[in-house]
Amino acid sequence: MELTLQISATLPRDNLLHFSSSLTKVSYPRFTRNPFQEISFQSSRNREPVLEEQLSKERYVDDDDDEEGINPCDDDSYLSLNEKPDRNLALLDDYEMEELDFVVDPNHRSGYVAVLGKPNVGKSTLSNQMVGQKLSIVTDKPQTTRHRILGIISSEEYQMILYDTPGVIEKKMHQLDTMMMKNVRSAAVNADCVLIVVDASKMPQKIDEVLEEGNLKEKVPTLLVLNKKDLIKPGETAKRLEWYEKFTDVDEVIPVSAKFGHGIEDIKNWILTKLPIGPAYYPKDIASEHPERFFVAEIVREKIFIQYRNEVPYACQVNVVNYKTRPTSKDFIQVEIVVEKNTQKIILIGKEGKALKLLATAARLDIEDFLQKKVFLEVEVKVKDNWRQDEGLLKHYGYGGQIRAL
Repeated sequence: MELTLQISATLPRDNLLHFSSSLTKVSYPRFTRNPFQEISFQSSRNREPVLEEQLSKERYVDDDDDEEGINPCDDDSYLSLNEKPDRNLALLDDYEMEELDFVVDPNHRSGYVAVLGKPNVGKSTLSNQMVGQKLSIVTDKPQTTRHRILGIISSEEYQMILYDTPGVIEKKMHQLDTMMMKNVRSAAVNADCVLIVVDASKMPQKIDEVLEEGNLKEKVPTLLVLNKKDLIKPGETAKRLEWYEKFTDVDEVIPVSAKFGHGIEDIKNWILTKLPIGPAYYPKDIASEHPERFFVAEIVREKIFIQYRNEVPYACQVNVVNYKTRPTSKDFIQVEIVVEKNTQKIILIGKEGKALKLLATAARLDIEDFLQKKVFLEVEVKVKDNWRQDEGLLKHYGYGGQIRAL
């Protein structure tokens, strides 16, 4: 039996994610619910959707709308994350800059910042707080982040481009792990400065493994971010601070609580002193270079981590296979969840498809909050044996330093 969830939307879609004009110091302005809380199932309609007996449980579909004629997207264009773009003003001559009314600040700073650390130390929470909205998914499980997430922080005086990276792991069990660590290295190589995040609530430990995985052959400015200071007493924070200053080769140590936003401005001020002078790389009104379809897939994956346990979330790959903007009706989004075994597929679907229905609804609610529009969401579960070991398939899924652009 197949399962899919229809849902709604009418506004035009941009390929780049834009800041809300209301952004100031609010952590997650686009999400009306707590992003760290598990979302309980709610029906989007006044009645329960009807499941027809002839549909398979692999996919959940609401039967109210006629979706015939929708074909999977066959656009294979990809966006590289391994190269810095040209600075956006560097290609303009003096006349063009005058015509476009550009004001060039000779003291403007811009550059790349790699956020490194072991799993579950709070890199994604820190990155989200710094950007001012939720780009990286956050759960209480380690190794949630798989891709290098690009977040852009802009003001009149500067532009900071953050690379939130997967947690550094020593034992690589799959080809997926190996490729994720390659993305960590390439992010660090491209960076003008590096943040190494550690967990203040844990006993201090050397960061050599993180430095080695980051392949920091040439010395770049490095800040050690002592995160989760809210979990320990002030006296313990001072001891941790002293230990890391003494036993790690970093330029400075700053204690913060990324969860509550404490110390974020101190980090930004440190970064600002390390970035080179130059114009912005990206337009000042965008929060990320990643297209919306990337974040849609990440939202679905976050809900999988929240809803399921043990190995199942780690065996799942989420792909947006079709995204159609429709001015007169809901946007259509077709998502596939790829697992490695049929037993995992059975767990994802659940008895009578209830688990998949719960997942699809929770994901759809957050997708609608993120896109600020109603959508028709279809979720399908597929099995591809050992996909985490298939290098060609992993590159197709975006783990080779490229993501699907459209």
